[in-house]
Amino acid sequence: MTDTLRKVEEGLGYRFSNRALLEEALTHRSYANEHPEVTSDNERLEFLGDAVVGVIVSEILVRGFPSADEGELTRRRATLVCEAGLCAIARVVHLPEALRLGKGEERTGGRDKPRLLSSALEACLGAALLDGGFSTAQEIGVRLFDRPLRAGGDEGDPKSLLQERTQAEGHGAPVYEVVGETGPDHARIFEVRVLIHGKPRGTGTGRTKLQAEQRAAAEALED
Repeated sequence: MTDTLRKVEEGLGYRFSNRALLEEALTHRSYANEHPEVTSDNERLEFLGDAVVGVIVSEILVRGFPSADEGELTRRRATLVCEAGLCAIARVVHLPEALRLGKGEERTGGRDKPRLLSSALEACLGAALLDGGFSTAQEIGVRLFDRPLRAGGDEGDPKSLLQERTQAEGHGAPVYEVVGETGPDHARIFEVRVLIHGKPRGTGTGRTKLQAEQRAAAEALED
């Protein structure tokens, strides 16, 4: 496991003072359930890391795109801070081979599951925060996210990303419905709600239905 941890540290660009935190970040619940000596999994660190990622990515965007409005910043953030985006970075930093999985997860291809990889990446950032403080987690986050955000910020759109995610999760395509219209005919404002598997997951407003749909999708991606 030591060599595997070293590869992850190299990918993150940070050497942990307390490697037990990194091991915990890479420990799926299925592994902990099968090994009584393991007292914790990565879910608490994932909870912390999720907040860390949100702050770091938002700061990168605000500093890097000074002319972008809130909607544009939200779209760019949603492009990366979604399961597919986090999973891509997790692969770069060698997380698939480092995950500690139970036998069942191993048999069902857990090392390639986007949900497990994205969660582990967030957990690693949470572990870095506890190990070295926010400045350490921030430095790691900037290294990991800055280039994809700047280079790939214009790739894809929230509607496409949301559809990819929901179909990958077996929910089918999202459904968009107009729930309100305001303003005169020449300056209508549309309010759209997006439903996934029949449940409302986001709302958005815009001067066109498409703009409102994109904003609703962006909100759903943040869920």
